[in-house]
Amino acid sequence: MSNTVFVLDTRKSPLTPCKPSIARKLLNAGKAAVFRQYPFTIILKKEVDATPVPIELKLDPGSKTTGIALKQGNNIIFGAELTHRGQTIKASLESRRSIRRARRARHTRYRPARFLNRTRPKGWLAPSLQHRVETTLTWVDKMVRLAPIGSIVQELVRFDLQQMQNPEISGIEYQQGELAGYEVREYLLNKWDRKCAYCDAENTPLQVEHIQPKAKGGSNRISNLCLACEKCNLKKGTQDIQDFLSKKPDLLKRILAQANRPLKDAAAVNSTRWVLFNRLKETGLPVSTGSGGLTKFNRTRLELPKTHWLDAACVGQVETLEVLTSKPLLIKAMGHGTRQMCGTNKFGFPIRHRTPEKAHFGFQTGDLVRAIVAAGKYAGDWVGRISVRARPSFKLSSSKIFDVHPKYLEVIHRADGYSYQ
Repeated sequence: MSNTVFVLDTRKSPLTPCKPSIARKLLNAGKAAVFRQYPFTIILKKEVDATPVPIELKLDPGSKTTGIALKQGNNIIFGAELTHRGQTIKASLESRRSIRRARRARHTRYRPARFLNRTRPKGWLAPSLQHRVETTLTWVDKMVRLAPIGSIVQELVRFDLQQMQNPEISGIEYQQGELAGYEVREYLLNKWDRKCAYCDAENTPLQVEHIQPKAKGGSNRISNLCLACEKCNLKKGTQDIQDFLSKKPDLLKRILAQANRPLKDAAAVNSTRWVLFNRLKETGLPVSTGSGGLTKFNRTRLELPKTHWLDAACVGQVETLEVLTSKPLLIKAMGHGTRQMCGTNKFGFPIRHRTPEKAHFGFQTGDLVRAIVAAGKYAGDWVGRISVRARPSFKLSSSKIFDVHPKYLEVIHRADGYSYQ
């Protein structure tokens, strides 16, 4: 569990986070109250004239999950993993597009073409990519309001592609040092799915292999590198790949195509990195950056396991770290429902209509509640999320899914578009 409790004074100004034992004493003595359940925050009932210790907020933005860590001195006091819903947004847009196209093909009333609404503003991002930026900024804002954040460190580039494409650049110690190998190898492991390019061998030591041998003019550019197991690497030797795979044309075609294809996830991160960086600078806090290779170098040197939140802890210049929390807060973006007033079947025909009201009997879909059911098949103490209906019978999703009357419910955490574990 987390060893950190966020603390606010009576004016909602962030103070230095405390240990759970101290928070428990304050709550039992009536000197504080629970302000927020996730992340757990208490608010004091009096003003405190104290200067909080500055905390460094560290971010490891990813295409699917963003790692968040709070660093105080050399201690990691809080970690979180934020799961985005970019693929869900993409699927919803594709569904809407298919329904719209089907509607155009019908012989319905004439609708004049609208072309002026297709102009995209400067800096436009696809909705699934813009969501990653906005969700990350939402949690940066939450952390700033809950903790005395003094600076932000962001992993700006997942892979230093410019350095890898031209490794012959000299005069810069960073490019010729031990870190350069981490950049290249980490990129190749992701690009080739941690498999041998020639035999698809997994869970075996992989070697960096030149597709076009250096003995025949091949370069060290990233587009000429792949991963191979020792057996395949020795078997290929200095042969040209065209000769080595002359009897396997399909494999040859796949390897040559994959060698020049960029990473999909890396492309998504690269599309949003500068937008996120510029938006972070608008917070007024000092923002520094680091590369993905440097993150892995730090994590390997400190012998930390591979997780998103520990990757965030290793972003930037790190000498030593002491991790004081054992489990991160798992945050998943769920959205705030849909504005679609009419549901459709797979053919695009209406099947149901929605009521515009989202809240019923003081509850809203997504609220985390405790249900104390006295009798019946589902008697007991349950904690889970609810889906509300206009009638007093809500669906509770806990270890079991069943209907419950709102009179048995007590709100633990109001719906805010995220689920927590």
